[in-house]
Amino acid sequence: MPKKEKGKLRIIPLGGLNEIGKNLTVLEYGDDIIIIDCGLGFPDEEMPGIDLVIPDISYLEANKEKIRGILLTHGHEDHIGGIPYFLRQINAPIYGTKLTLGIIKYKLEEHQLPFEPQLNCVKAGQTVRLGSFAAEFIHVNHSIADACCLAISTPLGMVVHSGDFKLDISPIDGDMMNITRLGEIGRRGTLLLMCESTNAERPGYTPSEKNVGRSLEYIFNANKDKRIVIATFSSNVHRVQQIINVSLNHGRRVAITGRSMQNIISAAIELGYMTVPEGVLVDINEIKRFRPEELTLVTTGSQGEPMSALYRMAFSDHAQVTLGRNDLVVLSSSAIPGNEKLVGRIINELIKNGVNVLHDAVAEVHVSGHACQEELKLMQALVKPKYFLPVHGEYRHLAANRALALDMGIEDRNIFISEIGKVLEIDSKGARFAGTVPSGKILVDGYGVGDVGNIVLRDRRHLAQDGLIVVVATVDTESRLLLSGPDVVSRGFVYVRESEELMEDVRSIAAEAINDCLLRRDKIDRMELKACVKDDLSKYLYSKTKRKPMVLPVIMNV
Repeated sequence: MPKKEKGKLRIIPLGGLNEIGKNLTVLEYGDDIIIIDCGLGFPDEEMPGIDLVIPDISYLEANKEKIRGILLTHGHEDHIGGIPYFLRQINAPIYGTKLTLGIIKYKLEEHQLPFEPQLNCVKAGQTVRLGSFAAEFIHVNHSIADACCLAISTPLGMVVHSGDFKLDISPIDGDMMNITRLGEIGRRGTLLLMCESTNAERPGYTPSEKNVGRSLEYIFNANKDKRIVIATFSSNVHRVQQIINVSLNHGRRVAITGRSMQNIISAAIELGYMTVPEGVLVDINEIKRFRPEELTLVTTGSQGEPMSALYRMAFSDHAQVTLGRNDLVVLSSSAIPGNEKLVGRIINELIKNGVNVLHDAVAEVHVSGHACQEELKLMQALVKPKYFLPVHGEYRHLAANRALALDMGIEDRNIFISEIGKVLEIDSKGARFAGTVPSGKILVDGYGVGDVGNIVLRDRRHLAQDGLIVVVATVDTESRLLLSGPDVVSRGFVYVRESEELMEDVRSIAAEAINDCLLRRDKIDRMELKACVKDDLSKYLYSKTKRKPMVLPVIMNV
């Protein structure tokens, strides 16, 4: 039973709610803070030019002396991708399993940190003490090895965070999710369950990863005369292991392409999570030495990411691989919500070039790593929580998970659908929402972190939608004369050579606006001149074209 204490336990999600990715949850009690995961998200169509999205950690920066550690559930980007950016601001100890930390080490090599990060390796079954908290790592199945859920002992009771999980009765590594330990925790009483919601709308159970192995065996048998190219998530080492095993059985060599794929497979082999016999892996630069039917290529790009290895192959831009009629491409993944168009574009381009393509809509070449409804209900039945907080998903996923909790008998008033920055407070009197903390999205563009905000994005969208007109003129404000110009430069608005009359009108209106401002205003400054030009041109262009290009006046005073 929860202990009666005067203190308050605060649960603060800073990412992963009403969105897919950038998972980060804060637990705070008194002067102690622990963090669960620190992931990244990917930009949507409203974020032109942005590379990555990470959580706003300004609340944690303001309270960094309270942070006792970061607990990582597994090594996927949406759970660990924000770590290098987090460590630039806060040097907190990190706790994770061997493969998770192995992937992070490869990531941190690409980022120059002014200190040695504190990476603490833990095993499933181990408990870490962090101030008022004690966190036990419990083995679960997922689409990456070494995944764990967390059972966190607090002064008010046990909090369980499911991480990403599924119940795989016949997993590749032979270790099923530790439902025995979860049942033991449930018998003692659980204060709060934070449960993932990704597949909460899907009925039934998630199929076993071994189903993909059977499909691969069939595909290799049916395509003995073709080179087989398989695109999958780089982190799914069990899937890559199955691809290598089937290739070995069919006398094929395996070449890896794509930086993230090479990094993660190197880490997995080095740490013993993959077994690859000598001579099976060949360098991508050596593939011309082999006939097509002797090769399997494993590549990144299953989400259609521009500049990924598969994307470059599809558009004939890959240095070592040219695809044609003797190739079979297998997309061993499903499209992450929002990526459907990108994946469709690659499939269309491949088929246009005569390449055969198999994907999860036409063959069982992918199974999810996330729990469906029956497994989510099993988690609730094992843990028996008093309070329930669905996490990791868009609002519809969270709502579907809430409906499952109601079916399982959890009281409606004890279920909380939250949002990032919203504080769930629990004490001996009960649970309730209690205000918010600073939160949001930090955008990463190249080397810049957070220097692109809403105003820059608004300008980028404006430029993308309607283009730009630059008006350049030189004036003498004392003599009130227009000395030269205005010259007009147009980009992304109209093709100037075919719109000479319009451009001439633009020059005339700009000159008229400048002269009018110079002659009529008592006091003249450049900002005022720019505003006159911008207003008059914007009105004219909209009346003529129904477009609103960005008008950028450049007024020089001599």
